[in-house]
Amino acid sequence: MKKESSENHIHKVRHSLSHILATAVLETVPTAKLGIGPVIEHGFYYDFDLPSPLSEKDLHSIEKRMKQLIQEHLVFQKKSTTPAAIKKILSSQPYKHELIAELTREKKPLSLYETYRKKGTKKELVFVDLCAGPHVKNTKEIDPQAFKLTHLAGAYWKGDEKNTMLTRIYGVAFATKKELDTHLALLEEAKKRDHKKLGVELDLFTFSPLVGAGLPLWTPRGTLIRNLLDDFVWELRHEKGYEKIDIPHITKKDLYETSGHWDKFKDELFKVQTREDHLFALKPMNCPHHTQIYARKLHSYRDLPQRYANTTMVYRDEQSGELAGLSRVRCITQDDAHVFCRYDQIKEEMGNIWDIIDTFYTSFGFDLSVRLSLGDPQHPEKYLGDQALWKKSEKALRELVTSRIGKNYYEAIGEAAFYGPKIDFIAKDSLQREWQVATIQLDMNMPQRFSLGYINEKGKEERVAMIHAAIMGSIERFLAVLIEHLAGAFPLWLSPVQIALISISEKHTSYTQSIRKTLEKEGFRVVTLDSGETLGKRIRLAEMQKIPYSVIIGDAEKKNKTLNLRSYKKGTLGELSLEKTVEKLHKEIKKR
Repeated sequence: MKKESSENHIHKVRHSLSHILATAVLETVPTAKLGIGPVIEHGFYYDFDLPSPLSEKDLHSIEKRMKQLIQEHLVFQKKSTTPAAIKKILSSQPYKHELIAELTREKKPLSLYETYRKKGTKKELVFVDLCAGPHVKNTKEIDPQAFKLTHLAGAYWKGDEKNTMLTRIYGVAFATKKELDTHLALLEEAKKRDHKKLGVELDLFTFSPLVGAGLPLWTPRGTLIRNLLDDFVWELRHEKGYEKIDIPHITKKDLYETSGHWDKFKDELFKVQTREDHLFALKPMNCPHHTQIYARKLHSYRDLPQRYANTTMVYRDEQSGELAGLSRVRCITQDDAHVFCRYDQIKEEMGNIWDIIDTFYTSFGFDLSVRLSLGDPQHPEKYLGDQALWKKSEKALRELVTSRIGKNYYEAIGEAAFYGPKIDFIAKDSLQREWQVATIQLDMNMPQRFSLGYINEKGKEERVAMIHAAIMGSIERFLAVLIEHLAGAFPLWLSPVQIALISISEKHTSYTQSIRKTLEKEGFRVVTLDSGETLGKRIRLAEMQKIPYSVIIGDAEKKNKTLNLRSYKKGTLGELSLEKTVEKLHKEIKKR
């Protein structure tokens, strides 16, 4: 008999724990209405419609009861039956009735999972749920010390803010207590690195209830970081022959009807009705606008490729419950670029974009892996264009990926954009969490919808290919990832304040000011911490602001015309001349 993989087993454990969680909640609140309880990364959750709210304190007693239930060696058993029978069994569960109706319409099989305890030869039913499984056979397979309920959250039924807000209870689970402890330690570290917390502490951004949720406001320091990141991307793009363009923030409905975005995203658009009764939309993406810049004139094969770069905001009507700091916002700054090229130029152009991505993410210490995101041939209705175009596009991407990294990638069916397949780059951060970041997308559909072409060597018109290239993608989301990856300690070139000057007493102030003038002339961003606070407090303030370098200035430094340099990451570096300090810091910035 083939041994079950550890991955499959932990999936069953997590799924079974979601049912144990529901069992414990129903014991406490018998009138609770059940939502869904799936497995997620590292754990599980279950949604409940409760007559009164739970608090974080309630999680402890629920978790304690779950452990008791596990130690009763409960049995899980699948039972296939009819929709009518399931409705009768779950007569008090309206959300389950809604799911049964959906599954019946979709002609999907229905089954229940029963949880019961054995009493001699008899079975006592403990819990029953609409579920396809899989589950463990017996809770003896679950280590009661290897899971933990972590937190509560609100969640709209089916993710729709028009529906009831449910209470979601999250838990994490692993095969052993040691794995759980390791994960909980990472969660604690993640809390310290939370970009929502650090962003405020470092004075990078803020949110205002008068402006609205999901609409971050950037301070001078945060704006500086955004601009430096964008400049870095532009520097890399400029080397590859890109040109800057600019576009309006609104468009007529017609543009998105032609591109196909209106039918796909009309519910996520902010719409604007004019006094003349024309319907416009705030742009949720830039590519249709860019097509019209290409379409302004007839291009020759000698003109190609055309490479357009544009950093601009787009707007999406995200649901309030899904907004999260900078990770999910309603205004998204995209470092967007599009290449219009001949089919025989696709591989080289996508390779150039890949080079930019490698350089950019390597500079921050991210490890990148690659996912080839393909269409789902079982559901062609979800995508634009015919299957022949899709096969051609997917073949081109697969050839590029294998030529660059061999077989060190994986394919994801159904993860493509609706207009074409893409290469997604997955960054692993310092806490070993994975984030989808940059993307290269090959689009043969939009050029067809907009009739974009060029005149070839024989004087005949040919269809052009379109490549979508986002390096950061969303600057907001990338900054959320970067802040947590670096714990807010930005590299010297990116730090909004690079050097803090700290004079020991007032008699050192004039020398400190002369040092500041010299450093600022050299282009460094400098702050002087010469308030009435003690020396120790000022040094701690520089550390709390995670300023890369502090310079302590006292009698010895004034007499010797030196700087006592202290690194945030490495501690005291000792005395250096001003010239040596400038040389050292310029060299560090140049290396990025």
